[in-house]
Amino acid sequence: MTASTRNKHAGKRYTYEWYVVVICMLAYVFSFVDRQVLALMIEPIKRDLHLSDTQFSLLHGFAFSLFYAVMGMPLAYLADRFARPRIISIGIALWSVATAACGLSQHFVHMFVARMSVGVGEAALSPGAYSMLADYFPKDKLGRAVAVYSLGSFIGGGVAFLIGGYVIALLKHTATLTLPVLGDLHAWQLTFFIVGLPGLFVALIFMLTVRDPQRKGLAQDSTGTVKRVSMLDALRFIAAHGKTFFCHYIGFSFYAMTLYCLMSWTPAFYMRRFGLTPVEAGYTLGTVLLIANTTGVFCGGWLNDWLLRKGRTDAPLRAGFIGAVCMLIPSVACTQVGSLGASLALLVLAMFFASFPMPTSAAALQTLAPNQMRAQISAVFLLVSNLIGLGAGTTIVALITDKVFASPLAVGHSMAIVNLVASVLAAALLWIGCRQFRASLERVALERHTSGADSARIPSDSAAPVLGASVR
Repeated sequence: MTASTRNKHAGKRYTYEWYVVVICMLAYVFSFVDRQVLALMIEPIKRDLHLSDTQFSLLHGFAFSLFYAVMGMPLAYLADRFARPRIISIGIALWSVATAACGLSQHFVHMFVARMSVGVGEAALSPGAYSMLADYFPKDKLGRAVAVYSLGSFIGGGVAFLIGGYVIALLKHTATLTLPVLGDLHAWQLTFFIVGLPGLFVALIFMLTVRDPQRKGLAQDSTGTVKRVSMLDALRFIAAHGKTFFCHYIGFSFYAMTLYCLMSWTPAFYMRRFGLTPVEAGYTLGTVLLIANTTGVFCGGWLNDWLLRKGRTDAPLRAGFIGAVCMLIPSVACTQVGSLGASLALLVLAMFFASFPMPTSAAALQTLAPNQMRAQISAVFLLVSNLIGLGAGTTIVALITDKVFASPLAVGHSMAIVNLVASVLAAALLWIGCRQFRASLERVALERHTSGADSARIPSDSAAPVLGASVR
């Protein structure tokens, strides 16, 4: 960055750009509200739709994560080539309508299709949002912008529990409600309408007020022509650094498994083990997410930056390793102690450290991946992380509960088993990955230094890490 460019950035106020950050974060909040509210209403949904824990886990995890992860790749491709606000707006509208459609479900298949559609819609948000923010902000402001956007995930998760608890409390004396056209609805069905339909207004605001910024930092060939990077090119890069990406993708995916296990099954655990009502569980867990998880995101990014200042080039994976080690004991013990107070105290610690991968996993990818491969390499990570962390993790808990313990009251033991195995594997893979990551950074730096005109035309800013990015 030249001195004149720095002076230009220093004098700019970025008022509109921060508005875009806020509206993107608002959309992210709504996405997590729509995604997470299902967990709080596990018992009435299971009762009215006649579901087992395994079937419920497929609705909460697999149906959403499969299509969220798979659709992330083609939508990331579209976001690199077409108007990003339009793609995001369509996605917001789709997941909002799909969330409301969950309230019309009469059996498992109806709910599965609706949850699948929620996943497809939400897959449009993050690829386009990160791409736009990278074009709106210079390198020295981008980390903060993406960090603010990423807070939407846990704000949304906490708000989902709080809103769900409030609606359940409001309608606790009402068995069913009769509405025009829709007929008789249970309270949990009405909740989906209340949290889903307002997203249509967010989609409209996004469409009308967010401009697609001019794209910058595009690599060019020796003739000055902008290069197009295909998914095949990205896969070749991943294969060339196979050990590094294996440790990163799988290590952070097992890390995410612990986080999703806690977020998905703690409502059921506290209602079954300690007798909390859905209202009490919603208010309690909503507060935990809003405090512990949002703080964990900031501290994970701070630890990454501190390690970098200390000369640790493997800082993203090293910070992830530290978080996984610190997460292990509280994530297991929170379901095994006999006191509600002790369990919640341990849950706060577990949630705090479980949030570390939000900035660290993305920082590693942004540091290593070439500029025009980042979205696609990140999309592959989202595919692996969501299928393993959300899809498999939540279902394994249910399978152990249903098939091994054969009792819904044993869900805490199932959670402890999954969290123990996932945390140990995450810590081990991320520790091994530190050495592999350092080696890959050295190889990439050497290749950039010795390559021809193509690499010389890639702006140096493109190699900078972006902190605070989400893995969701």
